[in-house]
Amino acid sequence: MEVEGMEDEGPSSQNELPDLRATQQQQQPADLQSSTPAENVCVNQKAVDKLTEGFLSHYLPDLQNSKRALQELTQNQLILLDTLDQEVTKFRECNTLLDLNSLFTEAKIYQNKLVNIRKEMIMLHEKTTKLKKRALKLQQQKQKELLEREQQRERELERERQLIAKPAKRT
Repeated sequence: MEVEGMEDEGPSSQNELPDLRATQQQQQPADLQSSTPAENVCVNQKAVDKLTEGFLSHYLPDLQNSKRALQELTQNQLILLDTLDQEVTKFRECNTLLDLNSLFTEAKIYQNKLVNIRKEMIMLHEKTTKLKKRALKLQQQKQKELLEREQQRERELERERQLIAKPAKRT
C-alpha cells in the first residue's frame, strides 16, 4: 500500500529524491570511511534508493499534512490578531465616548456655575447702583441740611444784630 501511495505522490517525492541522492552520494565516501575504516562495506544503490523512497513515502504525507495544518494555524492566528485589534479599537472608542460624556457633564456643571456667578454679579451690580443712588441722596440731603443750618445761623446772627441796641443818633 505504501508503494501505491508513493505512486500517487510520485512527482512531489521524485522532486525531492534527487536532492537527497546528491547529498547521500556526497556523504557516502565520508560515512563509509568514518564508520568502518578497516572493513569494506558494500552498499547496494538500489536498496538505498528503495529505502529512501519508502522513508519518504511513509513520512512525507504526514509532513505535508503537518505543514498544511501549521499554515492553517498561522492563518487563523492572523485572523484572531486582526479581530483582537478591532476589539481593542472598539474598547478604546468606548472609553473615549465615556470620557466625552464625563467632559460634557463637567461642562454642564461649570456652565451652571457660570450662570450662577453671572446672576450674582447682576444682583451685586443692582445693589451697588441702588447704594450709589442712596449715597447720592444722603449726600444731597446732608448738603441741604448743612445749607439750611448755615442759613439758620445767618438768620440768627442777623436777628441778634437787629436785637442789639443801637444808640440813637443825636440830632
